Amino acid sequence: MFSPGAVAAGGAARLTTRAVTTRLLFAVPFVVAGAAAVFLVPRASAASRPQIQLTDVRQTFLADCATCHGADARGTNRGPTLVDVGRASLDYYLTTGRMPITDPNQFLGNPDHEITRHNPFYSPQVISSLEDYIQTLTGRGGPPIPDMNPNANRATGGEVFRLQCAACHAWAGDGGALLHREAPQLHDATPTQIGDAVRVGPGLMPAFGHAAIDNRQLDQLAAYVRYLAHPEDRGGNPLWHLGPFAEGFIAWAIGMTFLLLTIRWIGERK
Repeated sequence: MFSPGAVAAGGAARLTTRAVTTRLLFAVPFVVAGAAAVFLVPRASAASRPQIQLTDVRQTFLADCATCHGADARGTNRGPTLVDVGRASLDYYLTTGRMPITDPNQFLGNPDHEITRHNPFYSPQVISSLEDYIQTLTGRGGPPIPDMNPNANRATGGEVFRLQCAACHAWAGDGGALLHREAPQLHDATPTQIGDAVRVGPGLMPAFGHAAIDNRQLDQLAAYVRYLAHPEDRGGNPLWHLGPFAEGFIAWAIGMTFLLLTIRWIGERK
């Protein structure tokens, strides 16, 4: 026989076990929901980010680029096709702020209108996403963005610059006049933009392939062009970096003026 106390203790134990089991069953849905929130929600949001980003970039392209280049990037009567222009060309025009054009109507009937450099309209992340999106429309033909090494030998790059670039951009990189156009100054260009321009040939500039300027020479050229932005001027006043002929002429003009004034002053004393 069981004593009343033992029966009461056994009943209390059963009630305690039942209460614990009930509470555990009640807590299970919350534990499952919490685990789902931890493991499933981040994956869902990470998977949705590229779609949202692609949608945003597509809207940017349609709003700022498709007016001239078409919704399929294959050109209109306002602008050329982007098929096979290459990522280097897209990168050059977007990072230098030359594209998008704020007023496309100024180019209608005036093909010689110059596209000048501005601060870029987009952040580097948006520019990279735009390049990706455009290439989904046009394919990945054309020159890629070159991988630049700005620490190359700039002395050798100076030889390449004087041979290939100085005729248009001037020996100091300050730019120069061309027929109906002007070669821009190069002091604001980054190494990647220099590499883009060399491989693409924007505007009237010719494109230089690997046979004319190989990758090593391209690195050296970019290093020298960046040096021209902050050159080490030795031996006196640089005189605006006009070049040896112009600087010599200025020195001759100043010297001859001083000599003539001295001769006149001596003659008046006699």
